[in-house]
Amino acid sequence: MSEALETSPATSRRTLLCGAAAVLAAGGAVAVTGCSSSSGSSGSSGSGSTAKGPVDLGPASAVPEGGGTVFREQKIVVTQPTAGQYKAFSAKCTHAGCVVDQVKNAQIQCPCHGSRFGIADGAVQDGPAPTPLPAYTVTVEGGNLKVTPS
Repeated sequence: MSEALETSPATSRRTLLCGAAAVLAAGGAVAVTGCSSSSGSSGSSGSGSTAKGPVDLGPASAVPEGGGTVFREQKIVVTQPTAGQYKAFSAKCTHAGCVVDQVKNAQIQCPCHGSRFGIADGAVQDGPAPTPLPAYTVTVEGGNLKVTPS
């Protein structure tokens, strides 16, 4: 019986490594697919970057004059640089894609690497972000903010 074991082919190191690489590659493809920004669902709230039409963000009164509000779920930030003047931008930082977390001291602030953007134009004011935040179209209808991602 020991002769049969000795004559059966042993799994080589190369075979094990190739098999492990194949498993890792397949797992990596699944992980990347799981991180896709497209969920395939169409909810009324939209996701900001994938919405086709206007996104209703609720009352314009939620956005303070001289500041702004981050609508995290929709990945949109709306600011009000001066009374009655609303601006909307993507809330995804142009450096590493983190979602900005607050509007403070007349700046849209990213918590990940310290990028800061102007509330009037989304321009980079500080940090590693290479480009301004993409601007969106914003209107006020019936007292509610309607934002159309570009």
